[in-house]
Amino acid sequence: MAIAETTFHLDPEFRGTLQKQIQGVVAEGILSGRFRPGEKLPSSRRLAAHLGVSRITVTLAYTELVADDYLSARGRSGYFVSDTAPRKPDFDLPRTTRIDAIDWPRLIGTRFSAIPTISKPVDWRSYRYPFIYGQTDATLFDHANWRLCALQALGQKDFEALTTDYHQRDDPKLIEFIVRNTLPRRGIVAQSDEILVTLGAQNALWLAAQVLLTQRRTAVMENPCYPGLREILYQSRCNLVTVDVDQHGLPPEAIPTDTDVVFTTPSHHCPTSATMPIERRRSLLERASIDNMVVVEDDYEFEMSYLKPMLPALKSLDREGRVIYIGSFSKPLFPGLRLGYLVGPATFIREARALRATVLRHPPGHIQRTAAYFLSLGHYDAMIRRTGQAYLARRQVMEDALNALGLDIAGRDVVGGSSIWMRAPDHIDTSVLAERLREDRVLIEPGAVFFNAEDAPKNYYRLGYSSISADLIPQGVALIAKALDAMH
Repeated sequence: MAIAETTFHLDPEFRGTLQKQIQGVVAEGILSGRFRPGEKLPSSRRLAAHLGVSRITVTLAYTELVADDYLSARGRSGYFVSDTAPRKPDFDLPRTTRIDAIDWPRLIGTRFSAIPTISKPVDWRSYRYPFIYGQTDATLFDHANWRLCALQALGQKDFEALTTDYHQRDDPKLIEFIVRNTLPRRGIVAQSDEILVTLGAQNALWLAAQVLLTQRRTAVMENPCYPGLREILYQSRCNLVTVDVDQHGLPPEAIPTDTDVVFTTPSHHCPTSATMPIERRRSLLERASIDNMVVVEDDYEFEMSYLKPMLPALKSLDREGRVIYIGSFSKPLFPGLRLGYLVGPATFIREARALRATVLRHPPGHIQRTAAYFLSLGHYDAMIRRTGQAYLARRQVMEDALNALGLDIAGRDVVGGSSIWMRAPDHIDTSVLAERLREDRVLIEPGAVFFNAEDAPKNYYRLGYSSISADLIPQGVALIAKALDAMH
């Protein structure tokens, strides 16, 4: 029996080549059971005419499907659904409505779904004024070279890097770049056995907390802080102390003497972007030495120091091995990359690696090798320079607009970053403000989620500028000012 070409349709919204779409249509027909073994496909000429594509496109699609054993070619007779093609299961799914007999609210031992998180709408790109943090601007990302590096990492030469189980080590090319290039820029000297690749900075924070903390130990975190870290520390069930930050970040003198581990973001405090001065960094290390503390330094976004020269990392000033350093490639490249790293004494890294292996084994080898090529070939540095220039221009435009309209910038002592920490009048609930602004196609981030208190202030908010062009910033800021005036 022949399959009529009229059963084939192309989706104009499909993102990919026509060849790939045709392959997908045929494969879906076979997997769903609509196309059965032995049935003949339309000739390449007839299907090409029906779909309005070139005959070679259809022929190439058929050839790929033959290679994957979905189709078989029979000389001059044409293409047929292969006898050994994947088939629809022989059994039928039950048609009755399932009754869930499990009392899941009682059975679930720990609840994670109620954890407050930073909310970003999935369709944020559809908003005209997206003042949200941490998203990638497609106009700044180096698509072409990233694609080339990904293809290179898929080559036969890198087959071992693609397929190796890295549970006891990481991609040597990526580790070499971190050792020879990334860490020296922060004044850090480390050996390969003192580095662990992670699934982003958050995974690195989780590993550090799991290895360092117990229910009998005390951890200090900043307030406000990154919400993801707060929940990690809650889950560790340690004794948790919050210390309020000032315009220079974490004040060392406010840390309790019985603290075991301090978590801090000295380069760009989250969310204020405050930068810890060099004198305070040395004071923090002195306190850590006197009271026998370990310091976990989250050095995210250090590359975005375009307003002033970046300061040395805490890790570079450490002479006693007290600092665990966390870096991220996801922040400067794109959040979906999920690639970061831990740096610490070999003894600590050994335990963190063993824990990583029990949970997720390791970050995918192909991602590690692609990143290694992108970094080592110079594309990363070129992109960072381009991004820094764009962020500088956007920040200047945003500060001018905010100052002109009298909006209160709460975080001013910064060296760069990609956001501005704002303060609304005390009576303003910025979660309400955010909802009203959505009607004007404006996105902002309410600030209450960053604070560790039931009575957290509700009048703070964050404005990111990584995903909005400079020419749209004044209009967006004007809409924010208008909405604030309306709430007085």
